[in-house]
Amino acid sequence: MSVAPAPSSSSAASSASSPVEHPSASSIWLHAARPNTLPAAIAGVIVGLGAGLGVGAPFRIDTAAGCIAVALLLQVLANFANDLSDFRKGADTEARQGPVRVAAAGLVTPRQLELAIAITIAAACLVGLWLAYVGGPVLIGLGVLAVVAALAYTGGPWPYGYRGLGEVFVFVFFGLVAVVGTAYLQADRLDPLFFAASVPVGLLITAILIVNNLRDIPTDRAAGKRTLAVMLGERATQAEWLAFVVAAFAVPVLLVAAGRSWTLLLTLVAAPIALPLWRTVRGFSERRQLNMALKGTARLALVVAVLFALGLASGARS
Repeated sequence: MSVAPAPSSSSAASSASSPVEHPSASSIWLHAARPNTLPAAIAGVIVGLGAGLGVGAPFRIDTAAGCIAVALLLQVLANFANDLSDFRKGADTEARQGPVRVAAAGLVTPRQLELAIAITIAAACLVGLWLAYVGGPVLIGLGVLAVVAALAYTGGPWPYGYRGLGEVFVFVFFGLVAVVGTAYLQADRLDPLFFAASVPVGLLITAILIVNNLRDIPTDRAAGKRTLAVMLGERATQAEWLAFVVAAFAVPVLLVAAGRSWTLLLTLVAAPIALPLWRTVRGFSERRQLNMALKGTARLALVVAVLFALGLASGARS
């Protein structure tokens, strides 16, 4: 039996003389907000703006800015709530292969996270009330549902993210609600195009969650977190990611076949970005490699959203 050697006097002295660096409060909260997730959070708003222009509505910068603010605040809220809930349920352990979570790492206290969640909800409600003043009281109901859904994802008495329903939440709120709500506030009416346009971005934002849950299968299973990936298993989850990405690129093609403008095919320019991501999702040797696939899927969602929105907006003039 061997033991690790004690540090030499010189190294010990060096350790003692070197102050321990602690992250600043601003960097801790920036990390807690998970900035890598924020660009994808506005993808639905971008597509909604394109869809509004696509039906001939004038561009409204006030409601556009409001929708972007609400989307970002809801994403940050979901991130804070997930950090807190997973910490309390023991899902974020040292075995986790994803980025450090601030509560589990002891960088903030649960009480501090609760306060941050309350402040974020208040900010989202303020912006949301103004959007409801513009677009009607139905938006108040949608806003309340979005806040409750963000909090209940891994928190509350029935955390639906632990029961394989996380993908449904992401598709509905970051796809359907984001696109249709934004386009409605631009055009002051509903159009079938808005609902069709929500599908590709909803699928790709959901694919981000699929990669996240694929990476976390072992630790989620150990913590009793029954995500859809845990229930399906690794191979089926990989196939699920591929199906969602392929379907996202198929929707613009189907819209063109149904008589919409050929400019929607601009979306296909982003297809090559998905190929290296699929190779990682399918053939990773270490789960840490999926962190890059997760970031890459988020970038893919944003690029597709921009190209799809441009195609939708151009279609109104073609």
